[in-house]
Amino acid sequence: MSFWIYFFIIIGCLAVFFLVIAAIDSNRFIIQRYHFYSDQVTRDVRFVFLTDLHLKEYGKENENLLKEIRLLKPDFVLVGGDMMNAVSGADFSTAAAFLQKLADCYTIYYAYGNHEHRAKMQPEKYRNLWEKYSRAIQHANIIFLDDQSVELSNLNIRITGLSLERPYYKRWAKRILPEQYLEEKIGKSRENCFQILLAHNPEFFRDYAKWDPDLVLSGHIHGGVVRLPFLGGVIAPSMRLFPHYTGGIYHEFGHQMILGKGLGMHTIPIRIWNPGELVAVEIRKKKTED
Repeated sequence: MSFWIYFFIIIGCLAVFFLVIAAIDSNRFIIQRYHFYSDQVTRDVRFVFLTDLHLKEYGKENENLLKEIRLLKPDFVLVGGDMMNAVSGADFSTAAAFLQKLADCYTIYYAYGNHEHRAKMQPEKYRNLWEKYSRAIQHANIIFLDDQSVELSNLNIRITGLSLERPYYKRWAKRILPEQYLEEKIGKSRENCFQILLAHNPEFFRDYAKWDPDLVLSGHIHGGVVRLPFLGGVIAPSMRLFPHYTGGIYHEFGHQMILGKGLGMHTIPIRIWNPGELVAVEIRKKKTED
């Protein structure tokens, strides 16, 4: 056989191989666990962090995802945004059903991603999608944090949700947060408690760290869509190749960020060597020496 026949056979085999990997990784999730020590919390605390579901289903109405969360027995659930899609006429019924069932068991603190924010800010463009979605998931145990904070006084934890405006999600260009942006949006970080910041876009972690949180939780990058050995995630939603932050734990100025790889897909609808990720976090009370 000629060189070109061999060439096209190899290309075809590689294409099939990557399609199989994509089909597998786009339809499974793993549990990623983290633990920290702090003398701020009143006792050991466990929570799960969900981000970037994008209407994805793992079993009917996400029954497989719900089962794993129940097995983890969290004290509460944090949502980092983009559970829905800002697409006019999008069917969010399965996501709403999942969140309703989850809220029957746990209190959910829900910060906005870029999809929730733009659906809320542009009701005419998205045909009142946010109003319909927020009504569908209305529940006493679902608390939205739109540039707002909540105090869990029994645990000595404060949770703050930052809602970045749409310009800070634009593609191609590098964005810079203005000085004092966080304080103007969400006030100052609280001292003498364990301060958690939910901030969807990890690109601004250095700015978040200067705000002085104990822990930042972000998403948005989808793990870089495709993950390569030694190189990590390949592409961000901003269309920048090999972004610095793609998934895992990062440190800046003595502060730490967990970047969840997300559970679903959107702009680039595949995942390769990059399954969905359910994040489980435990904050263990640091024992003080006598």
